[in-house]
Amino acid sequence: MMENNRQGIGMTSQRTRERLAKRLEERGIRDPAVLQQIRDVPRHLFVDEALSSRAYEDTALPIGQGQTISQPFVVARMTEALRQGERLGRVLEVGTGCGYQTAILAQLADEVYSIERIGALLEAARQRLRELRISNVRFRHGDGYAGWPENGPFDGILVAAAPAEVPPALLDQLAPGGRMVIPVGQSGMQQLRLIERTDEGLEEAVLDMVSFVPLVGGRQ
Repeated sequence: MMENNRQGIGMTSQRTRERLAKRLEERGIRDPAVLQQIRDVPRHLFVDEALSSRAYEDTALPIGQGQTISQPFVVARMTEALRQGERLGRVLEVGTGCGYQTAILAQLADEVYSIERIGALLEAARQRLRELRISNVRFRHGDGYAGWPENGPFDGILVAAAPAEVPPALLDQLAPGGRMVIPVGQSGMQQLRLIERTDEGLEEAVLDMVSFVPLVGGRQ
């Protein structure tokens, strides 16, 4: 469970979070559990203090290392598509970033396995989740293209950066009945896709047009 001992004031207050959740609901987010996490997870703790006054705007923000914290609407949209109204079992997250999406997933899943290629971001995210008393996340400093096969298959896979094509290793780690939400394509032409493994094979749908940083192999 999440425990937040640092109370927000002003632009980080509960009222501000409530306004953000209401805005996302007006834009089409319907899952009440996802909306509740938008209210509960303190996004201002996942951005630099200088940007904390903008933490509850529906916009992406820089987090250093050439990366961003995703727009809240996109976080909610991806999480809603992954859940389909059900509690998640074992989830793989590719691209920990600052850990905001990770924290939301952790409240809606039994286990989260999160991979990040940039060591400095991973350590900062690990510390934030420790401060929030989130204990059902395991982290790996590694290449997201490879996934985490020894802990698969996964009921859900959420990819927070865009490859040109869906990585075959991630498809291999998707459990029967599992869902993957992933942005795919070159900058300016990315599709947010939902891929489901059914008895008949893989089924794919395009959810939206999005803009993510590219998924890069290796680690640093």
